[in-house]
Parts: sequence; structure tokens; C-alpha cells
Amino acid sequence: MTIEERVVGSVVVLDLAGSLTVNEAERFRDKVHSLVFDGRRALVLNMERLTYMDSTGLGSLVSAYTTVTRAGGHIGLVHLTSRVNNVMTITKLLTVFDVYDSEALAVVQLSAKIGKPQT
Repeated sequence: MTIEERVVGSVVVLDLAGSLTVNEAERFRDKVHSLVFDGRRALVLNMERLTYMDSTGLGSLVSAYTTVTRAGGHIGLVHLTSRVNNVMTITKLLTVFDVYDSEALAVVQLSAKIGKPQT
């Protein structure tokens, strides 16, 4: 899996590509922890190129959500593939995460939630 980081205003967008599995989950969690440690409180996970996610990958998403929200932040998901959407529907995780129709909407909404306007 690759993780590309972009900053859009006060929001960090992580573009995830490939498979989020047991082999990559720790690296993903470490990335989220690092961002939160650096004071980032709004994250968008762009899942457009995420092709597969196993149970460990799902656990790492829940861990990311917990890490960010405990730090007073917010996390949003965009561009879920049908496969990832199905897994998240079955596991009821779509009721936990904020899912946005577009990255632009996610950036605006998350910026507002943390009290920093988009720049």
C-alpha cells in the first residue's frame, strides 16, 4: 500500500492506494499517530485507489478514528470503492465514520469542525 500525504488548508488528505492488510496496518497507524502528534486534527482518507482491506485493515481504520477523536479531531472518508463500501457496510463502520461525497466537501466540513477556515 502507498500513502501519499497532501495538505489542503488545515486538513491533511491521505491518498491510500493498494491493499490495507495485516502487512500495512501498522505503517498506516504510525502515519496517523505521527500526524496527530504533530497537531493535525483533521484528516481525510481518500480511498479511491484502495483496492482491498482485510480485518486488520478495518481495525487500523478504527484505531485511526480513535486516535484522531481522542485528540479532539475529526476524520472523514471519501471515494470509497464498492468493495470497501460493502465491507464497511457489513461491519456497520459506515455508521461510525463521516463519509463525504467529495474531497472538497470533506475539507470544508472538517475545517469547520476544528474551527479553522479553509485557506
